[in-house]
This record gives sequence, C-alpha cells and structure tokens, in this order.
Amino acid sequence: MSRTILSRSAKRSLTCAVAAALGCAGLLALPADATAAAGDLTVQYHTGSTGTDQAEPWLKVKNTGTSAVALSGVKVRYYFKSDAGAPSYRFACSWAVKGCANVTGTFGTLAHPTATADRYLEIGFTPGAGSLAAGADTGDLQLRFHRADWQALNQRDDYSFGADRSTYANWPKVTAQVDGATVWGTAPEGNDPTDPTDPTDPPGDGATLFDDFSYTAYNDPKIAAHGWNVRSNSGGPGVPGATWDPTNVTFAPSGGGTVMNLETSTAGTGASTEQTEVLTKAMKFKNGTYAARVKFSDAPRGGPDGDHLVQTFFTINDLKEPMADDYAEYDFEYLPNGGWGEQSNILYTTSWETYNPDPWQAVNQHTESRQSYAGWHDLVVTIDNSAIRYYVDGQPFGTHDAAYLPERPMSINFNQWLIDFAGQSSTTPRSYDQQVDYVLHVKDQVLTPAQVSAKVAAYRAAGTAFEDTVPGS
Repeated sequence: MSRTILSRSAKRSLTCAVAAALGCAGLLALPADATAAAGDLTVQYHTGSTGTDQAEPWLKVKNTGTSAVALSGVKVRYYFKSDAGAPSYRFACSWAVKGCANVTGTFGTLAHPTATADRYLEIGFTPGAGSLAAGADTGDLQLRFHRADWQALNQRDDYSFGADRSTYANWPKVTAQVDGATVWGTAPEGNDPTDPTDPTDPPGDGATLFDDFSYTAYNDPKIAAHGWNVRSNSGGPGVPGATWDPTNVTFAPSGGGTVMNLETSTAGTGASTEQTEVLTKAMKFKNGTYAARVKFSDAPRGGPDGDHLVQTFFTINDLKEPMADDYAEYDFEYLPNGGWGEQSNILYTTSWETYNPDPWQAVNQHTESRQSYAGWHDLVVTIDNSAIRYYVDGQPFGTHDAAYLPERPMSINFNQWLIDFAGQSSTTPRSYDQQVDYVLHVKDQVLTPAQVSAKVAAYRAAGTAFEDTVPGS
C-alpha cells in the first residue's frame, strides 16, 4: 500500500497542472431577501454555432418570480446525443456577464437514453455569481463544448439544439432547477431529474459495507475487527518528514450519532507535520456504488490559514509495475487553499487507468469545480461496466469513460495531508479537521444518490452501525 501512496503527490502535480483554468473570484454578499428556492425561472437560448467543431449553446437565465434567487442553487441542463466513438467532452465558457470564473460546467449521463439524448451539460454557478433580482437575468452565458479528441461532432440529433435559433428566445428543451426542483423546461422522456416516479427505495439485495463510525478511539478493537487500518506507517503522500499519527483520528458525538475526525497539524516543517489516514485492510471493492458523507474545512481550527491541504475520499489498488493496465484509483480530492498550481478552492474527481512514476506518464480523466466546498457533502461514485459517475450532494459532478474502469478490486480510503509549505510558511502551529459521518459500498449495484440516502436511513432506523457482507477478493 505504501508503494502506491508514495506516488500520489507526484501524480496530482501533473494532473492539476494541466487542468483547464476557469479562474477564481471572491465571494459576493447576497441581498438580504435572496433565497435559493424563491421565484420562477425561464431559460432563453440561441445557438452560437451550427458547425461541427464544437457546440455553442448561448443561454440567459431570467427570474420571473417576485423574490431574488441565489444563483448558487441554480442548475441548467442542455441535453445532447453523444457521437459514436467520442471519448469524452470538454466544456468552456467563452464569455459571461456574470464572469466565466463564476460559471461551472459538468457532463452527466442520462439514466434513460432517448434517440436524441443520452448526455447532458449541466451549468452551475459559484456563490460569487451572486443572485438574480426579480425580473433580472444573467445576461449572456456564451458557452461551448467539444469532443476531447476534437473530432467533428453532430448537433443535428441533439435534443436541446435549435439550428434556427439565431436570437435569444425562451427554450423549454433546456431545463432549469432551483435546489434540485425543476422550475423550467422539459427533459427528454423519462429523465425528469425530479420525477416522483424515479426510484428512491434502496435495493434490498447486494453485498454491502456500511459503517457509521460508532467507535470510541483510534485503538478501539472494533476498528480492526471491522476491517479498518488507522495508518501509522511512513511514506507519502505529503511533505518530506511528515508522519502519519493514528492518535489524531478521533470520534465525537454529532447529531445523535458519532463522526470520525481526521486531524492534520503542522508548524511549518516536515518534522512538525502530522497527517491522518484511515483505510480498509482488504482490497475487495470493485464495481458498484461508493458513498460517504464528508465535512471539508476551508480554515484551520486554530493558527494561520493558507496551507496547501488535500482532503479526500477515494478507492485505490497497488501499481504492480509502471504503466500496469490493472491499476485503478477513483478520487474525491478537495484543496481548500489551492495547490498544484491552483490559487484557491478546488474539488477534483479523478479516474486513473495507470501511470509511470519515472519518467512521469499518466493516463487519467478528471473533472474539477473551483469553489468552496466547506461543510458537509454527500459524495457518491458509481462504477458499472460502461462508466464512472461522480455525484456531489445528489447532483452529477462528472462522468468518466469506460477506458478507466477497474480491472482489480481496491481498498476504500480517507486521508488528509499537506502538499507543501508554499501556501503558508509560518512556524505557528495550526491544525485542520476533516470529518466523516458514514461510508457505504454496495457491490455490483448502481444506486442513485436518493437510493443511497434511503439505504443509510434504513440502517440508522434499524440501529445498525456496521455491516460488511462484501466477500473477500
């Protein structure tokens, strides 16, 4: 395990260096009457291009209600049919009145493909986009996307495409949601994101790992008995000289239950840096659903802020040799203060096929969002025989291609570690917390985020704090 982890810092350095820069913006205060659920929205559309090199859906979102709406709660979906052989798609913002740094774009896969749609581009907004007053609109959102290989794409069979839409007009083939509720437009048949007929009950079968982290301390005998290892061995990732201190993994009451806290501390030197990691001892997890509720922190519990920290939930197996094709890794990685060339908050999801540590060569696919994710978040990643899909708080975050599917089982891991001291060189002690409420894995079953929530609620209603029926590999 340590051999694989030693290379994680180097892998991320290249991955993040080549990530597309969307820019960052400071947070703007919302008007006192702004509410994420108030008002109604309409979406206007016109096509910026009818060509074949890239699609250009230009959009305006208008508040037709009577109260201000916080744009951070708004999601807009443009639906299209993926082209045969397309490896993946890339999003870009050409220009936006609200600022491209405040506009996000992620791709998702429809649960019920139709003749004109099996994918969608979801447009979101950072808190820096502010709010829409009653009667106001966002102004131009000049957006575009293209195949990752830059081959020609066909827009003519795309559900949301309108070849004759040369000026802005209301367009119900693009949907808008406020806090997850659809307030405008019609999705392709069978794909309403808030359709009450969509399944929410958790499947009753399927081998499962569930842990509510109801432990007393890092050395509670139940931790090892339940298959977990609280790391104490040396090695990366992290700053040279850092140690992994199991005593900094603690458990505290919260909301009637218990949460696991991973504390990472430093005084600006490798020798003073203590990092934390908790991982399963067994590598027995492969296809299916992985979920955890994780609390990220932007600021230290005390002391100066600014450290280049990584807070994670991921699965991984060992690299048997450089460029081995049976390596696999699937990450949620939050950098609260930037790092790897980033200047501010960023959340990455990355799917790994393989890599060569020296000379460096990487085969992976990633999605990122540049905004603060401080606080509790529901993280879900599903792996089937066709794709890897990441969700944050019930919303699609990124879909990665079949080329990155796992060939061998993996472990489940949480860790918090320090990239370098470039963000903060002070020798004043400081410590950061990452908390975990639960973890869930359902073998060989793809659950929706709603099904994950229902399954966790069923465990808690039954008073079940731990279950592991996943067979060993």
